[in-house]
Amino acid sequence: MSQGGPVRRVLWQALGFASVALGVIGAFLPILPTVPFLILAAFAFSRSNPAWEAKLLNHPRYGPTLRAWREKGIISRTGKRAATAAFALSIALGFLFTSLPWSLIAPAIAVLCLSWIWTRPER
Repeated sequence: MSQGGPVRRVLWQALGFASVALGVIGAFLPILPTVPFLILAAFAFSRSNPAWEAKLLNHPRYGPTLRAWREKGIISRTGKRAATAAFALSIALGFLFTSLPWSLIAPAIAVLCLSWIWTRPER
């Protein structure tokens, strides 16, 4: 647990619970990612609430993915494909609902993020 007092601990814990909430919402909404929020939650709970960190890391569905990321920086091929699909959807929506130059923001972000994501190790 981090040193820094009870206020910091409460802030880390609040970030952890907010991230779990966003991750749960993301499990039902295809445009909101689940695993990145759970990675953030595990990180926050590692500084505030070891019991919740353990719950996340031992979760039957998401635990193996979280542990793989934490231990070796691994992103599964399925995760990479899902991220690519989500960016493709964002780009399409951007071109449909915004005008130039604003519609070029999503492709620019996608190139940066996906080039990083696809260079991470896989299982």
